[in-house]
Amino acid sequence: MLFDGMVAAQSAAQQPAADTSSAQQQPQVKVNMLNVCTPSAEEQKEIASALARIPKQPLFGSDFEVSRGRSTLTEMPAMLQAGAPGHVAGEPSVASYVRIRREFSVQALFSLVQYSFSNDGQTMVETLVLHVRDPKDLIQVSLEDSASAVTSSEVMLGSNNPVNRVRLERFGKSSVALARCSAAEGGPAPDQSAYEPLFRSASEVLANYRGLLGVKSIVPEELAKIAGTQKSKSSPTSKMRKPPTPQR
Repeated sequence: MLFDGMVAAQSAAQQPAADTSSAQQQPQVKVNMLNVCTPSAEEQKEIASALARIPKQPLFGSDFEVSRGRSTLTEMPAMLQAGAPGHVAGEPSVASYVRIRREFSVQALFSLVQYSFSNDGQTMVETLVLHVRDPKDLIQVSLEDSASAVTSSEVMLGSNNPVNRVRLERFGKSSVALARCSAAEGGPAPDQSAYEPLFRSASEVLANYRGLLGVKSIVPEELAKIAGTQKSKSSPTSKMRKPPTPQR
């Protein structure tokens, strides 16, 4: 009986040590949370610097691309996450999209610019992404805006909707972002008046590239082609011929 008690005591004493060793072997998970509503003063300077480096009158190369299509959205789009307005249904939605890509000349800081417009029937989203040619610190700059309850893409593009989100992807560092934030549940909306110059500067960049890329004419035309394709598939136009009348 004494021997059994000593074994039990030794087992109990060794158990916490085994748990500690197991805990030390568990990999540590580091989560970086972006402060998109109130970025720091240093992050504001980085955003301002990146926006100022975007050329207003770029020299485009001869290569370009215009594409269109439909995509099933099963997750919340990046720009409709924390801070950005928009309706997200519980079921997957189908969005029509148009993409325009142009390449800069070899002397430019940026290698290419890509514009995309998507419409899922409830929310229209514009995205402008500029990729850095030789990324050392900055990799890309992304500007986005969205609008709900808009009647058509022509109305959306004609109103020059302002940017509601700016994001900088950095090399070897976490991203920097600024977004329009609405009131949290049970609390007031954050004071973002200090960031108005950044939103205004980003909106000017997007408005400028709408014109440079011919967005206002290309996007409605391409979306109309998508709608025409879907209509022809859903409403077949084949005609049934009347059988000939038998001769007597």
